[in-house]
Amino acid sequence: MQIHQMSVTYLPEQDRILMRINTTEGEETRMWLTRRLMVGLWPLLSKLLTEHLLKLESAGASLAGANPELKKMLAEFRKEEFLQHADFDTPYQEGQPRHPLGEEPLLVTDVEAAPLANGPLRLNFNERPPNGANKPRSFEIEMQPKLMQGLMHLLDQALLQSQWREPFHPVVAPEPASDDGDGHRPRYLN
Repeated sequence: MQIHQMSVTYLPEQDRILMRINTTEGEETRMWLTRRLMVGLWPLLSKLLTEHLLKLESAGASLAGANPELKKMLAEFRKEEFLQHADFDTPYQEGQPRHPLGEEPLLVTDVEAAPLANGPLRLNFNERPPNGANKPRSFEIEMQPKLMQGLMHLLDQALLQSQWREPFHPVVAPEPASDDGDGHRPRYLN
């Protein structure tokens, strides 16, 4: 399977991120990513990608004992270099004819991530329904660091839009009014 395009979109009415991948073979795989999942997945992917980028450097072995600030700067430089050559302007091609996992997006419950020795990162997205209600589904891809950085950029944009990274602040509820002029009481809507 060769990835042709990826799309990552935050859908506020679902309060989920929809990740879509279409291939050069005309297949599309759809996945829901929840806030609960991203709380653990985002730091893991960030760490794995940074470590992997440093290993791929020509001076990778000598970087093992380098200053953490130097490692961070080098990894950020590589990430920016990848993003400069990425194509985020071409619209995602809708309506792929085949959906190997079905029309309904995979509700990702866990992700296994592992760097491979020859360069790519392997990601296995799993859907494990509670109580074995439905058959588990999964989707595995291998992504070169350049493509992985593109995915991280798309995820970062969706996380900013979702405001999931922002800390929760207690909100003081207004005092209920007996009548606010139109006969309605204040309420919270999801």
